Amino acid sequence: MAHDEAAPRQVRKPSGSAAGHAPPDRSALDLEAEEVAVAVMAASRLLVAVSARALSSIDDTMTLPQLRALVVLESCEPLKLAAMAATLGVNPSTAMRMVDRLEAAGLVDRRTNPASRREVVLNLTDAGRDLVGRVMAHRQTEVSALVARVPAEERAGLVPALRALTRAAGELGVDPFDEVRRIGGLVDDPLARGR
Repeated sequence: MAHDEAAPRQVRKPSGSAAGHAPPDRSALDLEAEEVAVAVMAASRLLVAVSARALSSIDDTMTLPQLRALVVLESCEPLKLAAMAATLGVNPSTAMRMVDRLEAAGLVDRRTNPASRREVVLNLTDAGRDLVGRVMAHRQTEVSALVARVPAEERAGLVPALRALTRAAGELGVDPFDEVRRIGGLVDDPLARGR
């Protein structure tokens, strides 16, 4: 069923039985959940577009998945290659190809872990750290401008609604640092001595 995201439908608010009203109509609850899902998907597309614009304004050769890898690495470095793959939800060979490209671009430093020669440890280079910082600053500026255009009375409701959505996400909303810690991908920086 197609929906026009620009013209929201009026959704009847379900009433609770605690106020002496009849129990909420199941179809009204389903309609309300569907309307919220459509709005969240539209907001998601907007945020992806903001990220893509921020990235292309800084480096038009990089992809959003590569930026995501750099952001995870920036949050968790030094990081094992296998942990990066798990955190990104890709297989190790895909992560390796991505790291190959990022290393060739001078954004990632990859070395063998002296403590375990079978492991590869990743760090951002100064150029990689700078790129992430500039893209995030650009994205923050654009998101702040968007939020400022929302009328104040509507803006106040965004924070609790977005926090509720984040809480509902549970494991889907995992912070990369927590995910890396969970899978044991953080390493003491064995490479710092060689720098």
